[in-house]
Amino acid sequence: MATDPFSLFDAWFVDAEASEPNDPNAMTVATSDAAGQPSARMVLLKGHGPDGFVFYTNRESQKADDLAANGRAALLFHWKSLRRQIRIEGMVEHVTDAESDAYFATRGRDSQLGAWASDQSRPLDSRDTFESRFAEVEARFAGGDVPRPPHWGGYRVVPARIEFWQDRAHRLHERRLFTRAEGGWTEGLLFP
Repeated sequence: MATDPFSLFDAWFVDAEASEPNDPNAMTVATSDAAGQPSARMVLLKGHGPDGFVFYTNRESQKADDLAANGRAALLFHWKSLRRQIRIEGMVEHVTDAESDAYFATRGRDSQLGAWASDQSRPLDSRDTFESRFAEVEARFAGGDVPRPPHWGGYRVVPARIEFWQDRAHRLHERRLFTRAEGGWTEGLLFP
């Protein structure tokens, strides 16, 4: 049994990639604004390791506004087919521009263009307006690479707590809680 939360995450993530039919890297990210109002949405995990868990987004979105006001977030992975979930809580930091550029370059061209056309979390008068914006950026970058928009980049959740939950019969579930301490991680085995 792993005693390091990152090696245990890696093992569970490999299982999820083998069993989940769609987006095993889908996770809920929960934030709260300056007034403490919580908000949650689904995003895709795009990198992970001992330094944290990375996702990318428009930095002018509601989640970005929340993270600017309150630099803490919680993540939740739920893999129904495995009857497992992982909760992660911690501080949030921007990934470097080089990391954001490298990931952006791997996205499909239409996804790159969509990052330029979208005012994420902000209303538009119609779908036609969005499609017109998309056509404009498509023409603007025709025949060339699409650079990363300055308002688009990554966030890294640096975990302070990681909880692994495993479903058990009769709701006698098992939880393993890892808490960051000076010099490493402490672990506790929890039951309902």
